[in-house]
Amino acid sequence: MNSILDKVIIITGASSGIGEKTARLLAKKGAILVLAARRKGRIDKLAQEIIQNGGKAISVETDVTSRADVNNLIEQALNTYGRIDVLVNNAGIMSIAPLNQIKVVEWDTMIDVNIKGVLYGIAATLPIFEKQQSGHFINISSVAGLKVFSPGGTVYSGTKFAVAAISEGLRHEVGAHIRTTTIFPGAIDSELKLGSSDTQSIKNLSEFYQHAISASSVSQAIAFAIEQPADVDINEIVLRPTSQGF
Repeated sequence: MNSILDKVIIITGASSGIGEKTARLLAKKGAILVLAARRKGRIDKLAQEIIQNGGKAISVETDVTSRADVNNLIEQALNTYGRIDVLVNNAGIMSIAPLNQIKVVEWDTMIDVNIKGVLYGIAATLPIFEKQQSGHFINISSVAGLKVFSPGGTVYSGTKFAVAAISEGLRHEVGAHIRTTTIFPGAIDSELKLGSSDTQSIKNLSEFYQHAISASSVSQAIAFAIEQPADVDINEIVLRPTSQGF
């Protein structure tokens, strides 16, 4: 039995990387997709491709740092499909630089996207899940949310530790009908590695990501968590390249 078939699934950060790969995989499995990202042209194109291949999808331009945008995303999903089954909080940014570079603007952006973006998604969706007595939050953390990635990734790690903590608290609070999964990816081939402005950090990241694995590996993990029976909650999945020590 395909337990993904006809589930309404919202994916933030759907314009590239993990979000795009997840959308394509879930569409093949019969999910009804709501694609969210700032780059409207990309998610419009992705939605059109899914529809042309026999799937169902809409795209909603969304900046997860705006609570109004996130509320609009959830409202559009609900108005179009009448319910929401899964929210994949995938949008994220990684700006790597040592603390003594004092990249305060980049710190603020990571906090706004990686932490507040997740919280805004939870705030908009949790009341719906509670009313439905069903739902599934999937939050994307990082292996840097298990061990501090330093020097350079201290603030990024702080945001991803926060995602893990929020997810675990959410899991404990929501009760028996709502599932919560946290995904902790390692080096994944995506645009995430392009978010740094510090020259030395860019060089270090280039070396670190030489053995990155496809974003499809994360999409498979997300699908696995969704596919489980309603009484099975896959709480955490950690995946990284086999050659990655960190």
